[in-house]
Amino acid sequence: MTSTKGKIAVLIEEHFDQTEYRKFNEFFPKHGYEVEYVSHLWGQPQLHFGSNPEEDRVQDHVTVSVEINDVKPDDYKGVLLIGAYAMDRMRYQASVKKGQPNQAPAVVFLRNAMATEGLKVGTICHSLWLLCADRTLLEGRKVTCAHNIICDVENAGGDVIYEGDQTADIVVDGDLITGKHPGITDQYLDVFLQALEPNA
Repeated sequence: MTSTKGKIAVLIEEHFDQTEYRKFNEFFPKHGYEVEYVSHLWGQPQLHFGSNPEEDRVQDHVTVSVEINDVKPDDYKGVLLIGAYAMDRMRYQASVKKGQPNQAPAVVFLRNAMATEGLKVGTICHSLWLLCADRTLLEGRKVTCAHNIICDVENAGGDVIYEGDQTADIVVDGDLITGKHPGITDQYLDVFLQALEPNA
């Protein structure tokens, strides 16, 4: 589908959340946006990724040919980090130096994205892990996430918002929009779209 409103970058890797994947592919084109899947391709022209197994079977696959080092945040109207374990994989660094901030391509891209005025950045569930790779991205930010990674997020300086004995479903802190888990993806996408189109 030809985009009329621009592109939404979805950062993705192996073990992505299939619920979010399916809903992103339906929701954004319906509202006039093109979904572009972006990853670090490790020198390959394209890579193939599978979703988390469901009923002992990987049900969704995606082929990605957009190298994250070759795009800029302002190429997009919004950036989403897909849930499940994909974002843990995207913070991997082949080489590390003591005291040096994380230099994984996705983390470098995300630093630039979060410094781009007005660009909406979204996470659902475990995808907030990518921000944990650099404390400066999370320090003092109001967020929500899966209960599994609360400790990681709080240790990275994030201010996790609670509703009773649960984390909040959705938290909006400026241009950062976080969601608790894939079960609220429909509600989350409505909030994300409203942030993209505040005057609609």
